[in-house]
Amino acid sequence: MTRALDIWWDGQLAGQLTQDDHGELGFAYAAEWLERESAPALSASLPKRADPYSRRACRPFFGGLLPEEGQRDAAARALGVSPQNDFALLERLGGDVAGALQLLPHGKTPTAPVSDPRPEPLDEAGLIRVLDALPVRPLLAGERGLRLSLAGAQSKVPVVLVNGVIALPVPDQPTTHILKPPIQRFAATTENEAFVMRLVGAIGHDAASAEPRVVRDRTFLLVERYDRSVSANGNILRIHQEDFCQALGVPPETKYANEGGPTFKDCFELIRRVAARPAGDVLKLLDAVIFNLIAGNADAHGKNFSLLYDDHGPRLAPLYDLLATVAYPELSPKLAMKIGKRATLAEMDASGWAAFAVDAGLGLPLVRRRIAEISDGVKSAARDVAQALVRPGLDEAALLRFAGLVRDRAGRCALTVQK
Repeated sequence: MTRALDIWWDGQLAGQLTQDDHGELGFAYAAEWLERESAPALSASLPKRADPYSRRACRPFFGGLLPEEGQRDAAARALGVSPQNDFALLERLGGDVAGALQLLPHGKTPTAPVSDPRPEPLDEAGLIRVLDALPVRPLLAGERGLRLSLAGAQSKVPVVLVNGVIALPVPDQPTTHILKPPIQRFAATTENEAFVMRLVGAIGHDAASAEPRVVRDRTFLLVERYDRSVSANGNILRIHQEDFCQALGVPPETKYANEGGPTFKDCFELIRRVAARPAGDVLKLLDAVIFNLIAGNADAHGKNFSLLYDDHGPRLAPLYDLLATVAYPELSPKLAMKIGKRATLAEMDASGWAAFAVDAGLGLPLVRRRIAEISDGVKSAARDVAQALVRPGLDEAALLRFAGLVRDRAGRCALTVQK
């Protein structure tokens, strides 16, 4: 028997995801959605058409809505389903996902938004309970009717913020923030991500707002969702987005460039093809490449860049999931996407930047100028950003260490165009 999930976008039926008796996925747009000229495609990889899409074509987008790696396996165990079964996971987790969509059981319609849905606030004990639960129950999968999903291999859960208080959403309520506990096997990742996210904003680049918080002796990061907005009457609205792997039709398990995932050449071509104002977004992507190299964020793969489909869009989404991974010697310093065939800062030289400029379709003088400007900005701002984050419960020494690390890398990066 074929199973179905209805795909809803802002209260309108956009299509249907199906799974047949053999476990094969399929997707088809709703006839009414196709008839509306203003109704957008779900993905750059799934243009509107009457013919259904096969599993091969639709799985990168829909599978890309789900958690990855160990988070996916643990969520599947908590739900009692196979981690390879995208449909079963979306059936149980697809009520609130990245972007504008809701995946609901066939025949169920979305709950009308209300300005005061009365979510459950979390006191200190509640926050501790959530932090303790996430390692074994990612996204609080299956808990009290919650159907929440986010991509990524790091532990997290979507929440709502009500008058500054964190709360779990009621069913079908759009979440407003993402709660991220520290990565257990690495020291001070809350401080690390908060610092890098604040730093990129301090030098003038668009990034998701990230606030480190402390409950008792536990730290976590609270990240404001850029794919949500508040209407004039106080309702939370979903804004569509997709990551670069989804837009390029790349399955999440091959997100790394050396495994067949997007390269920077692919990313710049995507921006030029899809963005409403490609010139500006190409420059923003260039800045992101340079900043990630300086910050030592080696894990900037295709799922860590997104397109945002808002009133100004499509456009490059604010940066997110920025971490100075080089602070942890156990992790490889090799970049998820090479820059001009160079995999680390130590390998970068003028020839590497020249090759990158060709791949990105940019002039080398522009690339050199942005390297100098971003390097100078990082060196000027890093220590102040770190000190501004210092508060009881956070690791001040780690914050200052991260600042010193990126300041040193900024100096070395500026020299790479001269080697």
